[in-house]
Amino acid sequence: MRRIINFPCGADILAGTLDAADGATGLLIVSGGNEIRSGAFAGQAEMARHMQALGHPVFRFDRRGVGDSEGVNAGFENSAEDITAALAAFRAQQPQLRRIVGFGNCDAAAALALYPDPGGFSAFILANPWTIDAAPPGNAASTPNTAAIRARYREKLRNPRSLLDLLTGRIDMRRLAVGLIKAMAVTPVSGLVMRLSDRLAVVSVPVTICLAARDSTAMAFLAAWKSAGFKAARTKPNIVLETHNTASHSFADAPSRAWLYAQVERVLKQQG
Repeated sequence: MRRIINFPCGADILAGTLDAADGATGLLIVSGGNEIRSGAFAGQAEMARHMQALGHPVFRFDRRGVGDSEGVNAGFENSAEDITAALAAFRAQQPQLRRIVGFGNCDAAAALALYPDPGGFSAFILANPWTIDAAPPGNAASTPNTAAIRARYREKLRNPRSLLDLLTGRIDMRRLAVGLIKAMAVTPVSGLVMRLSDRLAVVSVPVTICLAARDSTAMAFLAAWKSAGFKAARTKPNIVLETHNTASHSFADAPSRAWLYAQVERVLKQQG
């Protein structure tokens, strides 16, 4: 059964959607960007329906100032109170819950990673975490970053067709030069990256990081993940990084969606 749930967050009333089930392990989905709780192309609503069919309750919500919720939208870095309120509402509606897994894509993944009270969750699934000190655009994957540019040039250089195009003059040398300059640029470490690395270094619950290998947001995260700042997090046995060969930021195509669902199902089935 799918129900609309209104619940308090401070002086504001937030809107949520509950896909109720009898299972003791539930999924709390945090929306990314300024998306409403159904997600891009109703992707989060479809995920909720799928996991409910497997016996897992699922709760989605609009944070303050987004969608059907009251209040002022203060951005993902200031959404801890919203997440806490959603956790409380989820538990009140499904009192049999023993474990709650948090899922978020893009800046919602960053919001969960930064959440100051991880004891409210049993595990996190972080998809394509946002790492740039700016509000993500409507489609975060549409803004190439240095890591993405480097990856694309590496791919082109491995392709014999690209070398043939270069030799025959089919490649614009001016655009190539500009691209190479961008690719060689040193990307400064963002404050958000530093906060993410600090939090992941101390989080104790299981964390699964899911990356769309050819998505620019995922590439930016992976570049940060391989840096010295994430050394402590990389050595933690409770953090697992999984990648899927797709450019779809939201895992929208059928194979990518099936892969993502498999990651979520695996975490939901874990005991602990």
